[in-house]
Amino acid sequence: MRHRHYLLALVLKNISSRQAIQQIHAQLITTAFPSIALWSSLLRHYSLGSFPEESLLIFKHLQLQHSPLFFDSYAYSFLIKACANLGFSQLGSQLHSLTVKAGFEFHVYVQTALLNMYAVCGSLGEAHQVFDEMPDRNLVTWNALITGLMKWGEIGLARALFDRMPSQNVVSWTGIIDGYARLNQYHEALFLFRRMAVEKGIKPTEVTILAILPAIWNTGCLESCQLVHPFGEKSGFIESDIRVANSLIDTYAKCGCIESAAKVFEGIGCEKRNLVSWTSIISGFAMHGMGKQAANSFKRMEDECLKPNRVTFLSILNACSHGGLVEEGLVFFRKMVNECQVEPDIKHYGCLVDMLGRAGTLEEAEKIALQIPNEIENVVIWRTLLGACSFHGNIQMGERVMRKILDMEKRYGGDYVLLSNIFAGFGRFEDAERVRRLMDESNAPKVPGLSSS
Repeated sequence: MRHRHYLLALVLKNISSRQAIQQIHAQLITTAFPSIALWSSLLRHYSLGSFPEESLLIFKHLQLQHSPLFFDSYAYSFLIKACANLGFSQLGSQLHSLTVKAGFEFHVYVQTALLNMYAVCGSLGEAHQVFDEMPDRNLVTWNALITGLMKWGEIGLARALFDRMPSQNVVSWTGIIDGYARLNQYHEALFLFRRMAVEKGIKPTEVTILAILPAIWNTGCLESCQLVHPFGEKSGFIESDIRVANSLIDTYAKCGCIESAAKVFEGIGCEKRNLVSWTSIISGFAMHGMGKQAANSFKRMEDECLKPNRVTFLSILNACSHGGLVEEGLVFFRKMVNECQVEPDIKHYGCLVDMLGRAGTLEEAEKIALQIPNEIENVVIWRTLLGACSFHGNIQMGERVMRKILDMEKRYGGDYVLLSNIFAGFGRFEDAERVRRLMDESNAPKVPGLSSS
């Protein structure tokens, strides 16, 4: 029997199929109580897989059938990890008590798993208490608490802990950089990246690069993008991890260097490019008003048999709007609805109205705005059209659109200012003054930078 349990444990250690694990689980239930090590192997597979709740159900069943039952440190670590993944802090707290009774009160791996569980679940006081009571800590322990504090916005505590660390590895640096970036502290994230990579000589991983790139495009710092790019290139991450390449395309485009974005895109092999790659470069061309290049990229994407989604269509419609490609934009919109059967949302309609409005085809723009389903209709669409009326000096439509806006929302000064400017542009100063008085009577907040005088 002992030999059989050893073989089953060996099999469990080397399989990844959930069905195979379930078959072994069924066998265990029908046999005499197997070894703790075997149950630990089974719990490990369930807790690290797609169904961590199954490991907790097995644990509860075993506790009822064989109480009191104490597992080894590995089993407790896996069970606690399952609680963290599921956000079950109450059950995690019960496991905490059991680990103390089982003699793992000062076991670094078990205590680190507990600390991480509390931190993930937002119980930061308990996480800090576990940390403070640990006689021995490793880098994983420190990193778990720092990451947890950052996740819940405790940026000051996390930074103080980071600065106290006896030693810092790339995981520590990545955690603190990612935390600052997620909390919109972009310049501090960039400062820490430079300190890590340039001053300390610690090579960033692909996770570090993915963490810092959003901070770069939010600051628009091309120099920082050019600093990070070689790290991704030399380490092979751009070639091996499509997420890094896609994020770099997006970052270069948002930092104003569409040429570098296109170079990174073309450097990706055809077999590795995915829909996000194409959407990123199309979106980049859209940002730079390069409608024709965006349209060509869309066609190349279709030639590679990739099916566009709603984000891709939004990018190409944006490109057509900013590039003045009205006919092409209408073709893409019809393709989205009729061929790809993608339901347009308010953003797609907004792009269409903006595109037609920019081109001066206001009647077509109004027709589209009137066709928008009631459940997604938004005052922003009508404000876009009102802006186009102001730009092209269409008084009659401007008045119609203004009435529509006032039916939906009456307290926005910018609407009144636009209509007033339309009247003033045609010398109808009495009407302009009338609109201004209406704005004052409605107590609509004035918009800085806009004037109707």
